[in-house]
Amino acid sequence: MVSDKKKAIVVGSGPNGLAAAIALAQAGLGVTVYEKHEIIGGGCRSLELIQEGYIHDVCSTVHLQVKLSPFFRKLPLQEFGLKWVTPPFALANPFDDGTAAVVSQSMPETVDTLDSADEATYAKLMSPLVNKSQELMDEIMRFPAIPWRHPFLMLNFGRRALTPTTELARSLFKGKRARALIAGMGAHSGMALEQRGSFASGLLMSITAHADGWPFPEGGSQRTVNALAGYLIKLGGEIITGYEVKSLEQLPPHDVALLDVTPRQFLEMAENRLRSSYTDRLSKYEYGWGAFKCDWILDGPVPWKAGECHRANTVHIGGYLEEIAAAEREVSQHKHPEKPFVILAQPSMFDRTRVNGDGHIVYAYCHVPNGSSVDMTERIETQIERFAPGFRDRIIGRHTMFTADLERHNPNCVGGDFLGGAQSLKRLILPQVSYETPLKNAFLCSSSTPPSPGVHGMCGFRAAQTAIKKL
Repeated sequence: MVSDKKKAIVVGSGPNGLAAAIALAQAGLGVTVYEKHEIIGGGCRSLELIQEGYIHDVCSTVHLQVKLSPFFRKLPLQEFGLKWVTPPFALANPFDDGTAAVVSQSMPETVDTLDSADEATYAKLMSPLVNKSQELMDEIMRFPAIPWRHPFLMLNFGRRALTPTTELARSLFKGKRARALIAGMGAHSGMALEQRGSFASGLLMSITAHADGWPFPEGGSQRTVNALAGYLIKLGGEIITGYEVKSLEQLPPHDVALLDVTPRQFLEMAENRLRSSYTDRLSKYEYGWGAFKCDWILDGPVPWKAGECHRANTVHIGGYLEEIAAAEREVSQHKHPEKPFVILAQPSMFDRTRVNGDGHIVYAYCHVPNGSSVDMTERIETQIERFAPGFRDRIIGRHTMFTADLERHNPNCVGGDFLGGAQSLKRLILPQVSYETPLKNAFLCSSSTPPSPGVHGMCGFRAAQTAIKKL
């Protein structure tokens, strides 16, 4: 008997691809996912990069938006082995004097690490938004859809988020410690901190840190996508690995295809089937900064001078505002900073399932110009050593990833850009790429589409909703 169920194909098995596949399967379509690599996951793969028994996350570790995601939070992912680890502190920012500022789910605990003149100001900035974190996340994940359901909440968020990070830090705070904390958050934006909109992602990250503590999956990032895949298969979906889709012509007959790819890959896959105006627009799509990443196995914990750093999975390494801003400014000028701003994660401090024996896994990365081939290992390790003397003495294994390595592991990381495209105020307000394409049955669902980069699945979910309406 021939089934009349409509057939959907999803290309790419990252969080957005799997979210799209699940949404399509929930709507009653027969879904097949094609993945180039033998292991699913995109930027959420976990591998034994250095030594057997030590599990490293190839790209992301902290999935700070999964539990607050309007789509993912409704899925029974715990039934498929997903467990969350939440460190005492989401973040620590060490200083040269051997102390650190932290971000905790406890607001009093956080402000206690700031200069006394800034305690009330920081709480006044964050608390109203943290108290409405779920409503805010729901609004942002609908962006740029209007009307807003919570207009005053969005206006309160927007007036801070669209301010340049440096301007906001200096105008609101008197002390160096709060300014450094704000600068480190803003540096996740992939923009110079003097740019308008550079604090948008930083403010959202700060809110999620206070609201949910920046949890990460026990056992590695792979567990997140494995849980999504398990649920998809339960819904009747199929995943085919080791199959690279270079052209849409390769795909078997289908009613709709959702593509978890960036504009560059889509143009190659569509070949000559697109109108010239659309091709011209996508061919000018800009990719953002790249990243240089180091993974290590240590024979013990990182020897931080600041005790607070031992209680945080994520550590921002760069000192105070001026130094952090200078490093990110140099990257925006296509330079490689001598003192880069470094984002470090030490998951085995809180999740011993990732290691075999008494060792620890640590990774850190810094921003570099797109496509960079400069080895930043020495500069990154020097920055860590500055706040953790003796760090190098504890290294027993090292693995480095240049921008080309990141792109090889995940083709969506073009030139090492893991944010899906160059970040700017314009892109925040007017997304460059939509889900629909000139091909009536082909839709984009990668992090190049709204609402934003991140492990929340909403790009895939919303693209699937768009496709279902068209069907």
